[in-house]
Amino acid sequence: MVSPSLLRLSKQPLMASLLHPSLLLSKPSPFSPPSLHRSFIYPVTRELHLPGISPSHKHGKLLICGATLEEPPVFEPPPLPSPPAELVASLKLNLLSAVSGLNRGLAASEEDLKRADSAAKELEAVGGPVDLYKDLDKLQGRWKLIYSSAFSSRTLGGSRPGPPTGRLLPITLGQVFQRIDIFSKDFDNIVELQLGAPWPLPPLDLTATLAHKFEITGTASVKIIFEKTTVKTIGNLSQLPPFEIPRIPDALRPPSNTGTGDFEVTYLDSDTRVTRGDRGELRVFVIS
Repeated sequence: MVSPSLLRLSKQPLMASLLHPSLLLSKPSPFSPPSLHRSFIYPVTRELHLPGISPSHKHGKLLICGATLEEPPVFEPPPLPSPPAELVASLKLNLLSAVSGLNRGLAASEEDLKRADSAAKELEAVGGPVDLYKDLDKLQGRWKLIYSSAFSSRTLGGSRPGPPTGRLLPITLGQVFQRIDIFSKDFDNIVELQLGAPWPLPPLDLTATLAHKFEITGTASVKIIFEKTTVKTIGNLSQLPPFEIPRIPDALRPPSNTGTGDFEVTYLDSDTRVTRGDRGELRVFVIS
């Protein structure tokens, strides 16, 4: 039998700690913020059955109060601050200045290519990594190509096979656009061309639309799959209906022309997009 006086003495320190919870708080380390070491106390109640006393008796139970200690909360580090808008605007202007006057890259020299690549890398570094899963809506719209390092090879396909400009065929390259629809997954390359004709016939103006579907293959990676090419005359012959160029059968297609392509979006905001192709082509677009 436990004497009542002994029970009263055993309760006194415990009751004092419950009336003054601050006595149970852990002391902060001098090397860490106090908030990281503050413990949260939750009282719990347990039943203690004393030997020799029937548990069914209402006085045979002793309620013992204690406290449980939680782990200290973990605070996530704050996100990195966004680069100053003035710096981003300055680097965008520097890139646009580097590619201006190069006729979208057709007139670029080796020095011009290096200057444009350096300006693009500065913007990419400050802009940070692109996350298309979060910012896919920024791809939506009609984009105008203002520079492509691939055009320095003097072919419309860049480092890929393509019709030469100004060599075997009298082709003049006009504006180039990309039309992206994130809902239908349509990805169309639209190219304005002018075909020379023997005198006295006027040159033929037309628009070629290379239709693709696209899919996101990584946080900044895009894969496009070619579907068809449609040609529409413009200018004096705009009343002619568009016609579709037959696709080369897969069995006759050269290994280098798989009908698919991949590129990385290295910078993206509401009006400017920088991409790098799977063969290193640098392209700069502005929203149109």
